[in-house]
Amino acid sequence: MNVSVLANTLIGSEIIKIGNEVNELKRKGAQIANLTIGDFDSSIFPIPEALETAIVDAYHQGHTNYPPADGILALRETITGVLADRYQLDYTVKDILVAGGSRPLIYATYLALIDPGDKVIYPAPSWNNNHYCHLSSANGVAVETTVENNFMPTAAQLKPHLKGATLLALCSPLNPTGTMFTREQLEEICDIVIEENKSRGADEKPLYIMYDQIYSLLTFGKEHVNPVSLRPELKDYTIYIDGISKCLASTGVRVGWAFGPEVIIGKMKSLLGHIGAWAPKAEQVAVASYFKDKTQVDNFLGDFKTQIQASLDELYNGFQKLKADGFNVDAIVPMGAIYLTLKIDYIGKTTPAGDLLKDSADVNFYLIREAQAALVPFSAFGNEDNMPWFRASIGGCSLADIKNMIPRIAEALSKLK
Repeated sequence: MNVSVLANTLIGSEIIKIGNEVNELKRKGAQIANLTIGDFDSSIFPIPEALETAIVDAYHQGHTNYPPADGILALRETITGVLADRYQLDYTVKDILVAGGSRPLIYATYLALIDPGDKVIYPAPSWNNNHYCHLSSANGVAVETTVENNFMPTAAQLKPHLKGATLLALCSPLNPTGTMFTREQLEEICDIVIEENKSRGADEKPLYIMYDQIYSLLTFGKEHVNPVSLRPELKDYTIYIDGISKCLASTGVRVGWAFGPEVIIGKMKSLLGHIGAWAPKAEQVAVASYFKDKTQVDNFLGDFKTQIQASLDELYNGFQKLKADGFNVDAIVPMGAIYLTLKIDYIGKTTPAGDLLKDSADVNFYLIREAQAALVPFSAFGNEDNMPWFRASIGGCSLADIKNMIPRIAEALSKLK
């Protein structure tokens, strides 16, 4: 069967592969602590009750037809108010594009800016940029980050790659690490982008920043920073990705938005118009009214973040206890999002059955089978498969699941030789 080169060379989602293994074991009766997918179990983390009611009411009111291609005006007006109030960003409704979550907006950013062979710079680890580069025929340049900087890219690491690049893809809080830029780190990156753009001629594309801040309202005692607030001259070169999927535990509601230079947002609107990746109209109507009420949103976020942080802290403290007990593990203090970065340095060890754990995937599948604990290795986020670092997502686990998992991990690791 003949298919396109693109289709023939697609690499499937590594996270889905792990999820399939977990689902197969669960089908056989195993009780797995599933810390793989960046999603929420709605029985543990339900969406705001008022938002759910507003969605149902919007359907009863007949909001079942096509929405405008860029999103209903009421929602875009709400977003402009939120941007001004929470981020001190001045954008108009023409600068905003609403879509069915953040994924189509990220893809539209790539398609609107990237020609085949254009250079795209992104940190490793980061979520899905390697796949978006493949889909857009970009020349992807993964810049390896280090634990010393909490796996956030630095200006010094990025600067050697900026020449000739079209897009710099950044995210904070970062998926998969749950770590964040400091003000100083992001200021230094902004300054080298400004410097690079000043060196380019009128016939050259500028260097754009795609700034994914989908987790910006889920931070724990840390300041969220963004490029245009720090350096207003970057407004013409920055495309933001945002939405309610994470901050309202509403991944399935599918309401996200991008904002940036009107001319680029307009091209993205045209692209998504052909794809039809709109957020459902009833959901847009509901989010427009719910998200406009800051007190209501903050009340939900207060309880929601407390619950998330309790789970992250439990996992972090559990791994610090394992480390103190002599296991070759570690964890980075949670800063934002729903993720914890874990080190499980057991590549090269042998299982009781005599199998060699050759890479991080082998370590992960061993823990799935022996400890009923499923993580995602950083190799799924653009790193090499010999890195002993993993993402743990707490959205699908209860606090009890996490507590009960730690002794099982200790027992499984104790069996390795």
